Amino acid sequence: MFSQLSDRLQDVFKDLRGHGTISETNIDSALRQVRLALLEADVDFQVAKKIIAGVKEKALGEAVLRSITPGQQIVKIFHEELTALLGGDAAPLKLDEPRRILLIGLNGAGKTTSAAKLANLLKKQGRESALIACDLQRPAAVDQLATLGKQIDVPVFTPGPNERNVQLAAAAALEWQDRSAFAGATARQAIFDTAGRQEIDEALIQELITLKDFLQPQEILLVVDAATGQQAVKVATRFDEAVQITGIILTKLDGDARGGAALSMREVTHRPIKFVGVGEKLDQFEVFVPDRLASRILGMGDIVGLVEKAAEAVDEEEAARMEKKLRTASFDFNDFLAQFKMMRKMGPLENILGMLPGMSNVQGLSVDEKQLKRTEAIVLSMTSEERTRPDILNARRRQRIARGSGSTVTEVNELLRRFDQMRKMMKSTGKMKKVMAQMARMKN
Repeated sequence: MFSQLSDRLQDVFKDLRGHGTISETNIDSALRQVRLALLEADVDFQVAKKIIAGVKEKALGEAVLRSITPGQQIVKIFHEELTALLGGDAAPLKLDEPRRILLIGLNGAGKTTSAAKLANLLKKQGRESALIACDLQRPAAVDQLATLGKQIDVPVFTPGPNERNVQLAAAAALEWQDRSAFAGATARQAIFDTAGRQEIDEALIQELITLKDFLQPQEILLVVDAATGQQAVKVATRFDEAVQITGIILTKLDGDARGGAALSMREVTHRPIKFVGVGEKLDQFEVFVPDRLASRILGMGDIVGLVEKAAEAVDEEEAARMEKKLRTASFDFNDFLAQFKMMRKMGPLENILGMLPGMSNVQGLSVDEKQLKRTEAIVLSMTSEERTRPDILNARRRQRIARGSGSTVTEVNELLRRFDQMRKMMKSTGKMKKVMAQMARMKN
């Protein structure tokens, strides 16, 4: 995510930090590189120009030029400008009555999946939702939404198989929702998944206007593919002109190495990005928080986001048991496997590492998923006794594990060597204290 832009910016700021004093010449040179990096990241030209102007005005202030750490001060200024550009504070959903959310967008942007992801996120927050299928154009769209609803245990309204009138389908959905409420079901947000087209045309706009006038939704969220760059910004502008959207969902942000759409969207459309899709799984969907994203782009990490992910993934009892294991240095392969699964629940490990300060610019950060699966297969090929007592893993046992996991004896030996290093570190009180102190500093 934003890897190209992040790498370029961090190189520029690293050079700035190397100067004991900062002059206008230093700043101009650095900002030329920043402007080029933004344009290469597919950021809108006028948006890039505005960022550079804002940073330069503040960077040439006397407080920065006379600062003990002028390079750091400029990074701070850039972070503030980037945060403001992305929208300042997170924009919450409007969930007052009648609590209707309309998702719109072109085909292929990910509307149906985003509808389910949004319902899943709201469910985790204690807000019950219902999914309403109003895409009567795309074959199997209704079935897809129904399947996703089952996966997250959220009720789904599906219109009749021959229904082609979107307003009648929406009216039937509202009647279904009223019957559910009358029968004692919890009042829910209604998330309407609508039809798209390959491009914006009159038929699509009229259908959306009809739905908007009929439903009077609190939120009209446009779903756009971040990887399409400035095309996504143009699409957002045209939809907003037609139906006045209230916010944006950027999908496939994890596959957008440049980041131009995210950085240009708010400034060009004047509409907030409210959510981002960061993976294919239904739980890989996040509230868009501008200052956190700005921090990640600048290599400062996102510790708050990391802690939130960990809180969702980690069971308190399991965490307490693991803490005791670490203190007593009795960590075994059963614990290793439990931690491995917990980390996988937090999402792609490459994204998790990118949330640690300074890690986004580390060479070789990418995580080999195939290697991770091989590691897991090796541990699963051990017997219960072998996982508990790794010391009994002699040559014959290692050969059997290699055959069972589809790996080589060399790979098994390498895993055991690294595991042994982990255990030795845990036995070293001084080293563990140092690690814990580093973690404490990261949280503060």
